[in-house]
Amino acid sequence: MDSLDHKIIKALMANGRITWAELAGLLGLSSPAAADRVRRLEEQGVIKGYTALIDAESTGYGLAALVAVSLERPAHRQAFLELVQKLPEIQECHHTAGDDDYVLKIRCRGTRDLDRIISEELKSLPGIVRTRTTIILGTVKETPNVPLPPGDREP
Repeated sequence: MDSLDHKIIKALMANGRITWAELAGLLGLSSPAAADRVRRLEEQGVIKGYTALIDAESTGYGLAALVAVSLERPAHRQAFLELVQKLPEIQECHHTAGDDDYVLKIRCRGTRDLDRIISEELKSLPGIVRTRTTIILGTVKETPNVPLPPGDREP
């Protein structure tokens, strides 16, 4: 990736709805050339997709929690990962080092909904040894943006 690719990524992270003309103006390229660069980044898997950022509270899913999960042994991993993919309330799943095997970020309607997800969905799976839940009271920073090399940041 070169500096133009980094500028494209930075522009799209700031405004995913930027027009080809606006992007081209930032890059000093023609609109078709800018579009071609973006398509190349998509084909390479650098740009994975586009989405709207939704305020979870306004949709009724205002409770967020981090749930650490420990598996009895690796043989139970596949079933667990399939459940993670199936449940829309699980926004993130991170394989971790340390006391727990995975940390999940769960977004749900309230504590009853969280209890259902943990007790009926997660703990019903064979091989779940332990879960530890931390309810998020407030969020200071949450961003989908990826850091870029220092030379591509504005002062």
